[in-house]
Amino acid sequence: LSEIAHRHRHQRSLDVSRDYGKRAPSASSSATEIHPDAKMRVLALLAAMVAGASAFGVSAPTFAAKSSFSGAVVYESSTCARETRGDMSMMRHRKKIAKLGKPADQRKALLRALTTEVIRHGRIKTTLVRAKAVRKHVDHMIQLGKRGDLHARRQALAWIYDKDLVHSLFEAAPDRYSDREGGYTRVLRTMPRQGDNAKMAIIELV
Repeated sequence: LSEIAHRHRHQRSLDVSRDYGKRAPSASSSATEIHPDAKMRVLALLAAMVAGASAFGVSAPTFAAKSSFSGAVVYESSTCARETRGDMSMMRHRKKIAKLGKPADQRKALLRALTTEVIRHGRIKTTLVRAKAVRKHVDHMIQLGKRGDLHARRQALAWIYDKDLVHSLFEAAPDRYSDREGGYTRVLRTMPRQGDNAKMAIIELV
């Protein structure tokens, strides 16, 4: 009986070892498989590392090559530099009017005052930007004076501060500029202003 029991135990141990040998490869293969969530975490970590490197200005390797025109050594980067919106020189769209560093109401008052003084004195000295900005208004007032009708006079009164100056303009403009159709003023550049080195000019009636 003891011998039979010994054989029985030996047979059970062999069966267990066979079963373990059969199950072992499947267990090892399941251990080597990567879960999809783990793959996504690894990819996200790599993307974050690349973004951090680019944010801190890690430059790409450069390679030396010879120019085909001069034969000089030219260093080229392995990746093309991408221009951002801040690095590009944008066009000056919708910036035709000179702002003169003032809001709309103050800019209009300044141009009205300069127009009045140019017509009164015939010649004033101001900055180059202001002289170019007021030139078209002075020409427009003289054109209204040449026209001479009631509507033109009211338009001139709405822009020029001095009412008596408007009446004098409408009396003298038709005779003085009868042979000229536009271009009633000229702008002459002068020396820069002391202190801030601003460009100065003289605007005068022709």
